[in-house]
Amino acid sequence: MRAPIPGTRPLDPRQAFDAERLREWLHAHVSEAHRPLTIGQFDLGQSNPTYLIDADGRQLVLRRKPSGKLLPSAHAVEREFRIMTALAATDVPVPRCLALCEDAAVIGSVFYVMEYVPGRIFNDATLPELAHTERAAVYAEMNRVIAALHALEPNALGLADYGRAGGYIERQVQRWTQQYRASQTEHIEAMERLIAWLPHNIPPGAETRIVHGDYRLDNLIFDARVPRIVAVLDWELSTLGDPLADFAYHCLTWYRAPETRQGLEGVPLGALGLPDVGRYLADYCARRHRELVPPRHWEFYIVFNMFRLVGILQGIAARALQGNASSTSAAAMGRGAAPLAQAAWQRVEALEARPGAAPAV
Repeated sequence: MRAPIPGTRPLDPRQAFDAERLREWLHAHVSEAHRPLTIGQFDLGQSNPTYLIDADGRQLVLRRKPSGKLLPSAHAVEREFRIMTALAATDVPVPRCLALCEDAAVIGSVFYVMEYVPGRIFNDATLPELAHTERAAVYAEMNRVIAALHALEPNALGLADYGRAGGYIERQVQRWTQQYRASQTEHIEAMERLIAWLPHNIPPGAETRIVHGDYRLDNLIFDARVPRIVAVLDWELSTLGDPLADFAYHCLTWYRAPETRQGLEGVPLGALGLPDVGRYLADYCARRHRELVPPRHWEFYIVFNMFRLVGILQGIAARALQGNASSTSAAAMGRGAAPLAQAAWQRVEALEARPGAAPAV
């Protein structure tokens, strides 16, 4: 019998399904499994429930839409399947996708199946489990892979219609305002101010590339021995958009408190072997062969992504209240929406008080 995989837990009864019907579908499309499936659930992915399937010794991962009332355009597992399939032959490492099932009658919702990728997932941005030199290498690898993603030409991968060219920030502000309204559980004054401020302060001249939408440390699987990414996970929010906005979302790590385990604000970076955000941004720009980002524009992108993350956290909070959140930590994460909105608005106030000033980190 296999040892339990770290990060998995018994199947949540609220998100259970007919295992025998799934086995029959897998037998027809993916696996030769004849015996009953062994099913566990990953305690990751705040949006789409994700399961580990043992099918006669072959380990598979199933990702599905959650049950219950869903927000418009959310939980698009079909898009995840499409983008990872398209990226399979590129320098961006992704799990091998095996089959998509759009027949909700099989397990109660649309789902897809991919190969299980073994390796390490880090949850703490300070990387306490690694040596000093290894930490720098992990951050350099994260930087390399996101730059490789943003260098890809969507048309060459058959993804010209995966999103729209131009107007990305405008559409994102509108989308996350709508998502926030649809899942709102309380009045957050700072969020109302951000909704009014953002559309009038968008930097000009954005290019259009494939954007991940949630590129962060714990959505990456690293090789078990060396600091090399072997799979980028959770492509639900991917689309065509502004790569600088995507990179700035990734860089929110430097602007968040370490209590979240995903934050580096106030951490002694040099002593830990970690890069500061200015160096990290400069390395990305060098890899992309682009000019450095003007400080005021960079600050806009940070504020925008804080706003966007508030919308994501608000959705998590709403699902926790409804009882259909996919993670046991959903309620605690959802409570972070209001403080994050306030932090974003404070940055706007500082920016307006000091036009053109470099962002404080």
